[in-house]
Amino acid sequence: MTAPAQRGSQPGERVRTFAPDFLTELFRNPLEPGYADAAARRAEAGPQTGWRGTAPQVATALVLALVGFLLIVAYRQTVAEAPSRSQARSGLVTQIKQRETLTDRLQERADGLRVEVGQKRDAALTDTDAARLRDLEASTGFSRVRGDGIVVRVADAPTAVDPVTGKGQADDLGRVLDRDLQDIANGLWSAGAEAIAINGQRLTATSTIRAAGRAILVDFRPVTGPYEVSAIGPDQMERRFKDTPAARLLRQVSADHGMSYAVRSAGNLSLPAAGEPQLRYARPSPPPVPTPSGSGPSTSPPAPTGAEASSSPSGGGR
Repeated sequence: MTAPAQRGSQPGERVRTFAPDFLTELFRNPLEPGYADAAARRAEAGPQTGWRGTAPQVATALVLALVGFLLIVAYRQTVAEAPSRSQARSGLVTQIKQRETLTDRLQERADGLRVEVGQKRDAALTDTDAARLRDLEASTGFSRVRGDGIVVRVADAPTAVDPVTGKGQADDLGRVLDRDLQDIANGLWSAGAEAIAINGQRLTATSTIRAAGRAILVDFRPVTGPYEVSAIGPDQMERRFKDTPAARLLRQVSADHGMSYAVRSAGNLSLPAAGEPQLRYARPSPPPVPTPSGSGPSTSPPAPTGAEASSSPSGGGR
């Protein structure tokens, strides 16, 4: 900022004079002039006495006391509700474990009944038909199979500890997702796998791999890490799988974010049979109702009643 130019000593000569800029003035006089005036008036009048001097201190003390009281009330309420929340959580955990135990027991019973039915069926069929049926069950995933293959093992990246707070910091980029298991299964199918299981859950043509929160469900049954995808197939399956886009992506994620990823060959793998399929069928719609004479033919057939579309869950292993 410049001041207006002033005339010099000689006619026609102009001399420019410059005032200090804003930053220089700010550093020279950093205090607002109003504060200096208020301090000067307070020095002349002396300290305030009576209610004017004590009122700010009393108000500050009351505000601090009120804030402290609210914090104490909130803390006591939180502590009082903690046992009920812990009890409810433990009750839910107990129910989940009981239901899982009951489910496993029923699954074992179903497997035993399936073996018994298979034995009686084989006894009723000829040797050729029984062998053909066993081959079809093995290829579709509804019978136990055994053979050589590979195992793909993936696990979440280790939890990093914050040096300041001491708490663990989960890296979601290094966490195994349902999409990763889908890619692994699809890569194994494309590499020539004949049978695949994820943590003991056999995959079929209608299997689903989904996420529910941070849990992964295979055919609506939860699986926990580390995840092992076992596959039975030809000798070249391991080499073919390592060249798939899924394997390349997992190697990159493992190098960048610490996800555990390993592929190894395994001999004499045993994969269990899958559960009974929940197949759905479509029913034909009824024929159109004839219209009375003179009213013309019906242009739109009636809506089908009781028809159920045939579909299978999307996003499965194949």
